Amino acid sequence: MSERVIVLVEDNRTDEELALRALKKTNIVNPIVVLRDGAEALDYMFHRGKYSNISSTQIVQVVLLDLKLPKMDGLEVLAALRSDERTKLVPVVVLTSSDEESDLVRSYGLGANSYVRKPVDFVQFAEAVRQLGLYWMLINQPPPG
Repeated sequence: MSERVIVLVEDNRTDEELALRALKKTNIVNPIVVLRDGAEALDYMFHRGKYSNISSTQIVQVVLLDLKLPKMDGLEVLAALRSDERTKLVPVVVLTSSDEESDLVRSYGLGANSYVRKPVDFVQFAEAVRQLGLYWMLINQPPPG
C-alpha cells in the first residue's frame, strides 16, 4: 500500500513551524517531509544521495515550494521537476513571500499548479496552509502513479 506524503521545501524555520502546525490542525495525517534547500529537494524527489533508499511506496502528493532557497532557488527546482518524466506531473504549489510579478509569471510558465503568496500575518499564513492541505490532500484528484 502506498503512503502519500507532503513535501515542504522551506528554509525559514518560523514558516516551517507554522505550516506544520496548520497542517496538523487540519487533521492531515499524511507524513510531511521538510527539506531546507533546493538541492536537497531535488535529491529527495529523484532519490539521490542520502535519499537513495526512500521506499517506492512513498508517493509525493504535493510539493509546497518556497522560491527563495539556498543552494538552488525554487524556480530552478520547479524547472528540474517539470523536465523529468518521473516528476513532471507531481503537483507543485509555490508558497512564497515574493510579490514580484516576474516570479508569478515564471512559476506558472515553468508548470506550477498554484502560486500562493505567504500572508505576512501569522494567523492568515496558517489559514492559507490549512486550506492548501485540505485541497491538495482531500479534494484534488492526483495524477495516477
